[in-house]
Amino acid sequence: MEGFPERGKAADLGQLQSTMHSIELACTSIQMHMNSAAAEATILSLSQTPQPYQACKFILENSQVANARFQAAAAIRNAAIREWGFLSSDNKRSMISFCLCFVMQHANSPEGYVQAKVSSVAAQLLKRGWLEFSATDKEAFFYQVNQAVYGIHGVDVQFAGINFLESLVSEFSPSTSSVMGLPREFHEHCRKSLELDHLKTFYCWARDAALSVTNRIIESDSAIPEVKVCTAAFRLMLQILNWEFSTTAFADGVKQGSDSPKRSECNLVQPGPAWRDVLVTGGHIGWLLSLYGALRQKFSCEGYWLDCPIAVAARKLIVQFCSLTGTIFPSDNVQMHEHHLLELLSGIIQWIDPPDAVSKAIECGKSESEMLDGCRALLSIATVTTPSVFDQLLKSTRPYGTLTLLCVLMSEVVKNLMTNNSEEETWSWEARDILLDTWTALLVPINRSGGNALLPAEGKNATASLFALIVQAELKAASASAFKDDDSDYLQASIVALDERLSSYALIARAAIDVTIPLLTRLFTERFERLSQGRGIIDPTETLEELYSLLLITGHVIADEGEGETPLIPNAIQIHFPQNLEAENHPLVILCSSIIRFAEKSLEPEMRASVFSPRLMEAVIWFIARWSCTYLMSREENRERNSRNILLKFFGEHNQGKFVLDIIVRISLTALMSYPGEKDLQALTCFQLLNALVQQKHICVHLVVLDSWRDLANAFANEKTLFLLNTAHQRSLAQTLVHSASGLRNSEASNLYVRDLMGHMATYLVEMSSKSDFKSIAQQPDIILPVSCLLERLRGAASASEPRTQKAIYELGFSVMNPVLVLLEVYKHESAVVYLILKFVVAWVDGQISYLEAQETAVVVNFCMSLLQLYSSNNIGKISISLSTSLLTEAKTEKYKDLRALLQLLSSLCSKDLVDFSSDSTATHATNISQVVYFGLHIVTPLLSLDLLKYPKFCYDYFSLLSHLLEVYPETVAQLNSEAFSHVLGTLDFGLHHQDVEIVDMCLRALRALASYHYVETSAGKVGLGSHAAGLKDPGGNFKEGILSRFLRSVLQLLLFEDYSPDLVSSAADALLPLILCEQSLYQVVLSKLFL
Repeated sequence: MEGFPERGKAADLGQLQSTMHSIELACTSIQMHMNSAAAEATILSLSQTPQPYQACKFILENSQVANARFQAAAAIRNAAIREWGFLSSDNKRSMISFCLCFVMQHANSPEGYVQAKVSSVAAQLLKRGWLEFSATDKEAFFYQVNQAVYGIHGVDVQFAGINFLESLVSEFSPSTSSVMGLPREFHEHCRKSLELDHLKTFYCWARDAALSVTNRIIESDSAIPEVKVCTAAFRLMLQILNWEFSTTAFADGVKQGSDSPKRSECNLVQPGPAWRDVLVTGGHIGWLLSLYGALRQKFSCEGYWLDCPIAVAARKLIVQFCSLTGTIFPSDNVQMHEHHLLELLSGIIQWIDPPDAVSKAIECGKSESEMLDGCRALLSIATVTTPSVFDQLLKSTRPYGTLTLLCVLMSEVVKNLMTNNSEEETWSWEARDILLDTWTALLVPINRSGGNALLPAEGKNATASLFALIVQAELKAASASAFKDDDSDYLQASIVALDERLSSYALIARAAIDVTIPLLTRLFTERFERLSQGRGIIDPTETLEELYSLLLITGHVIADEGEGETPLIPNAIQIHFPQNLEAENHPLVILCSSIIRFAEKSLEPEMRASVFSPRLMEAVIWFIARWSCTYLMSREENRERNSRNILLKFFGEHNQGKFVLDIIVRISLTALMSYPGEKDLQALTCFQLLNALVQQKHICVHLVVLDSWRDLANAFANEKTLFLLNTAHQRSLAQTLVHSASGLRNSEASNLYVRDLMGHMATYLVEMSSKSDFKSIAQQPDIILPVSCLLERLRGAASASEPRTQKAIYELGFSVMNPVLVLLEVYKHESAVVYLILKFVVAWVDGQISYLEAQETAVVVNFCMSLLQLYSSNNIGKISISLSTSLLTEAKTEKYKDLRALLQLLSSLCSKDLVDFSSDSTATHATNISQVVYFGLHIVTPLLSLDLLKYPKFCYDYFSLLSHLLEVYPETVAQLNSEAFSHVLGTLDFGLHHQDVEIVDMCLRALRALASYHYVETSAGKVGLGSHAAGLKDPGGNFKEGILSRFLRSVLQLLLFEDYSPDLVSSAADALLPLILCEQSLYQVVLSKLFL
């Protein structure tokens, strides 16, 4: 190995000893927390020294300080990766050989972490040279490793050899590889090469190493070194099975993994046909199961053994084999996969069966790890097969199917949860989550065709019993929580937090939907009647908590989350009920009608006071919101007579739909008016329920004619109670009410509705801002609050603008232009109010600008100019400059909300050039807009910083605006003063190297526009970018390139030498052409240097 320059043998030895002593002293200082900064600098200097290999080798071979040896190994790695291109082939091979020899020679060293580090360094260096080394070089390395793994040099060396392979596989796996500063293609080539030529061989070496020591392990009655070899071999085999194989095709009849969220990890193993002889047909699994079974029986009296490393590693490997799938099983031999799963299940079943005995043993002190691994094995099997195949596996050896076993096991876990109702998570919590994931894997639709996984009759009956027990357990937990402290986990659990578990419950219920719906109806009716009969006699708290739980469970069973789209009726409900039922007798109609009648009781003041707590009302509102998206007045109904159309027709607009809609609106108004301060309830009402109703125009048609909706609009406009809502809720409510105008017969009626709804609020704002003493009273809390509420309401209304209400909303904004400017002046030191003003203006301009005629556009543009001038004159925002270079927390970014709002305002004004629906579109307004944009840029640019641009939303808004400005108004940007122009171009340079492809694309488009503008202008004899494009001398007399020259170099550097997305090629080429045309001489110079 190369080392320091030689100055005689004695001098070299002295220098090496001095270096070793310095590193040892530094490591000791760090451990003792003495002068840590200097010690770290000393250690860092070793890595940064050119070719420190001789010193590192000396430290590794001679130092008695383990940490010093560790740091020496790290320095070899860092220096070699850094200097790889300058090292000779012999140097590279000798470094790897040295590391391998060191690991083998010191295999019995007690400092395992040093061995692991040196092994890792050898693996990383081998990967770094992988594409350079010849097949002979690689075989030479692997021959040495093979000899070690086969145990020729003893158990310790065998263990070291297996650990090296583990490090090597980890380095070649993309998810665990070390950073080397190389393109992704290098790592991918290495991965493919190892997988194709060596991975299977490594697996066989690990298997053979385990085979070579298992007899001694079974025969021995005490701990022997061979145990750690077998454990390491199991770990390596598991690591290889977890490899991301290139072969990902699935065998026919084998389902693909679900996209459903899971709490438990389950990685599919898909190595392809080449692995069949090793993993499937060679008796490998039988040997593994027999080994574990023999050790399990031998140490059955030793409670600790189940958690020993060898037992844990063996079980993990067995569980991973359950995930084996894909083309390793031939498509014309489905029985091979089933036999594989049956063999595994036969070995695993003793870990979990009989469930009651297993549960009892765990409660008596036995480790739960084996039982949990058994549950994970069932999850893996469920993930790679269908419900019918899953169920049949056990029937070949038992009188019942696997589904029945799963139900019994899950039931036992649920019973344990009921018995041990602890707030601390126990083994049964984890087992429940794993088993719920197993049900999810079995019961989600098999593919995208829409069909549901159908269960056999026996499995269906067992599933119905299981769901009944689950509901019983949930009701018991709810009842028990009724008198606990308010900080109880169950009480604090939000609907969202419960959603994942309840979704799994819903899948189980739907598998036996014809049984579970009547069950839910009976349970709900019983508790409803209990409330009615015991009013004033029995404390209803337990019953209310049970109703809360039932509403959540029922909502998940009968309807899916929309996630932005109208959810369909679940397939199980469409398929499993008779098609000749009368609507009134349909089980789901009975259930839903019962819940709606119960919810309607909240309109009665006495019932509301005694029964409908805020918490219960949250569940009621949540249920109605979820239910109404699927069933209320759906447009999906047709004339076919089936279960789906029976449901849709019953709750359709020509049957019970209007009646139910009226009840829903009245309940919503009650939730907003009668529960002051309940933010969660109000959020559900505003954001989920009411907002969802107005998204469907055919429902809006019926909404706007309801007296209850008029009552809601009147309360919004006049009731002080609704002014106490959270401002975000008021904004949402304003948006919802204005949206509903789409249900009116024509635009005149819609505009009149909006004027009546919002007009007096605008009038109030005008009158308040016109008061002579407004400035003196403006800072009072009782003034700031209504001002903030009105601004939020105006913003909500403005954001709901659409063509038929555009005129009224324009008039609304026009009427408050002057008051807004007054408010901005008065509240210039109230950053929260300033932000509300800016957000209202942004929403209003964004919704209006595309529809405005030339005269109206001029009014809006002039207003925006006045707003910006006032903002600038008051020096608002500049207080943040000192912080903009050191943003450390999200809290500090709140100070920049107004700056982002300004960017959005400028972008909205610019959108007039892209989308313009006005009838007299002319170029007149373009001049006005460009002036506003010019002024806005002078305000924004001094406040920008590169730290601020690291925040994604702000960064996207800024570069979106900059790209548009340079494409539409390049002359405006060119007119910026030198400081502002340099600042803008500095951010453009930052954006060119951003990791977000979309940001880089916008910057390239901006560069194309800038260079094209300059080229066209100068070709016509004009100045173009003028002094900005020409090179200048800085105050120190140094020549600085013009901006186009600088960006030509940057784009060429990006295209020729950097790693970038192929999606950017077109944009980069578009930017490069005008840059070349502008700087042809520089381009020629760069080309000549490239080809010399």
